[in-house]
Amino acid sequence: MGETPERREVTELEALKALAHPRRQRIMRHLEVDGPATSATLARSLDLNTGATSYHLRELARHGFVEDFDDPDAHGRERWWRAVRRDLRFPPRSEQSAEVRPVVDEMTRLVFAADLQDFLDASTAPQAEEEMDMPYSRGTIHVTQAELGEFFEEYIALLNRYKRTGPLPDGARAVQTRFFTYRSPATGAGTNLPGTDAPGTGEPETARTTTTPDT
Repeated sequence: MGETPERREVTELEALKALAHPRRQRIMRHLEVDGPATSATLARSLDLNTGATSYHLRELARHGFVEDFDDPDAHGRERWWRAVRRDLRFPPRSEQSAEVRPVVDEMTRLVFAADLQDFLDASTAPQAEEEMDMPYSRGTIHVTQAELGEFFEEYIALLNRYKRTGPLPDGARAVQTRFFTYRSPATGAGTNLPGTDAPGTGEPETARTTTTPDT
């Protein structure tokens, strides 16, 4: 299916600031989900000013997040933009400087807020008969830092298998996926598992998985 995109470590403060801008977040989201667009079509879709949209696109391009390209079907002097396909990696919290941390935190806040709103809108909207049923899963795992890194890389590899850049098969549609982890708030944070004497040993609890019912 999909090819593995080039990996890029985004550590430069200015590049991170470019992504943390709320309007640029909306522009990136639109280009990633709906595909290439002009500044004019982006402005109409996002209810933004065309001049401001052009400026934000140029700033994103300056940092390598979007690019303009020649569209053979373009009319006149239309300038088309698309998201640059990359496996973007951001510095882990333990390696963030005092300047970088608030920028990454703001970017994360914007992304999560937009994701939550999209999820609520999608889950409460009337469902057409031809629409997909969206699965949902949550669970708990007990891992070391190294194992959590391996778990994440396996997830990214699986995600890339289903990313397509060419013609889509019949019935395919854009589906948003999200991955995040956080330390369990349970007492002891999972350092001593039930039925064990030593920390970090024993069988992990069963992950709970649910799927949306057929409609």
